[in-house]
Amino acid sequence: MKSPESTLIYIGDPMCSWCYGVTNELAEVKEKFDGRLGFELVMGGLRPYNTQKMSELKSFLAHHWEDVNKASGQQFKYEILDSETITYDTEPPCRANVVVRQLAPKQAFAFFKATQKAFYLHNKNMHLAESYHDILKELGIDVAKFEELFASDEMKALTRRDFEQSAEWGVRGFPTLILRHNDKLTMITNGYSKSEAMIERIEAAL
Repeated sequence: MKSPESTLIYIGDPMCSWCYGVTNELAEVKEKFDGRLGFELVMGGLRPYNTQKMSELKSFLAHHWEDVNKASGQQFKYEILDSETITYDTEPPCRANVVVRQLAPKQAFAFFKATQKAFYLHNKNMHLAESYHDILKELGIDVAKFEELFASDEMKALTRRDFEQSAEWGVRGFPTLILRHNDKLTMITNGYSKSEAMIERIEAAL
């Protein structure tokens, strides 16, 4: 992936609640450095290939979601936590984002944000390709091409590569923001952070 010399690398997962919480703060950071720094989105893989049902994790997840709501003001709908059929496998929405990164790289962050909202606010099953159709149409991305790639082994492998890259960088939690500057990686934040703090750390590292 070709990048400008200095790039902000965001490692997150669409089904990571703190990633949802930090989205508006991160959008401010991205806008602040637009034109100065590149921006890359890497899927961290919070719980890829997990087989636990949402209902099994209800109390654990609800507690986190409530904390995120208090810290960030992001809104949640909790009904999906009662599902005994949907698993908390975060690989499919990560894969959906990898597909869009290939098809429409300039729309990658907008798609990531919309994916989060589809899950947390509208409780869509993010394992299904049709759950992304409205988002794709809104962003002008070819739905048929998306479906083809979403089901492909190639995209499954690329998504796994994102998870491996995240691990190689030593990322242990999400959201994580890293600055790549002069071939050096600097951790800006690991966990929820306000935009002002992130901007200050980035300016100090440049």
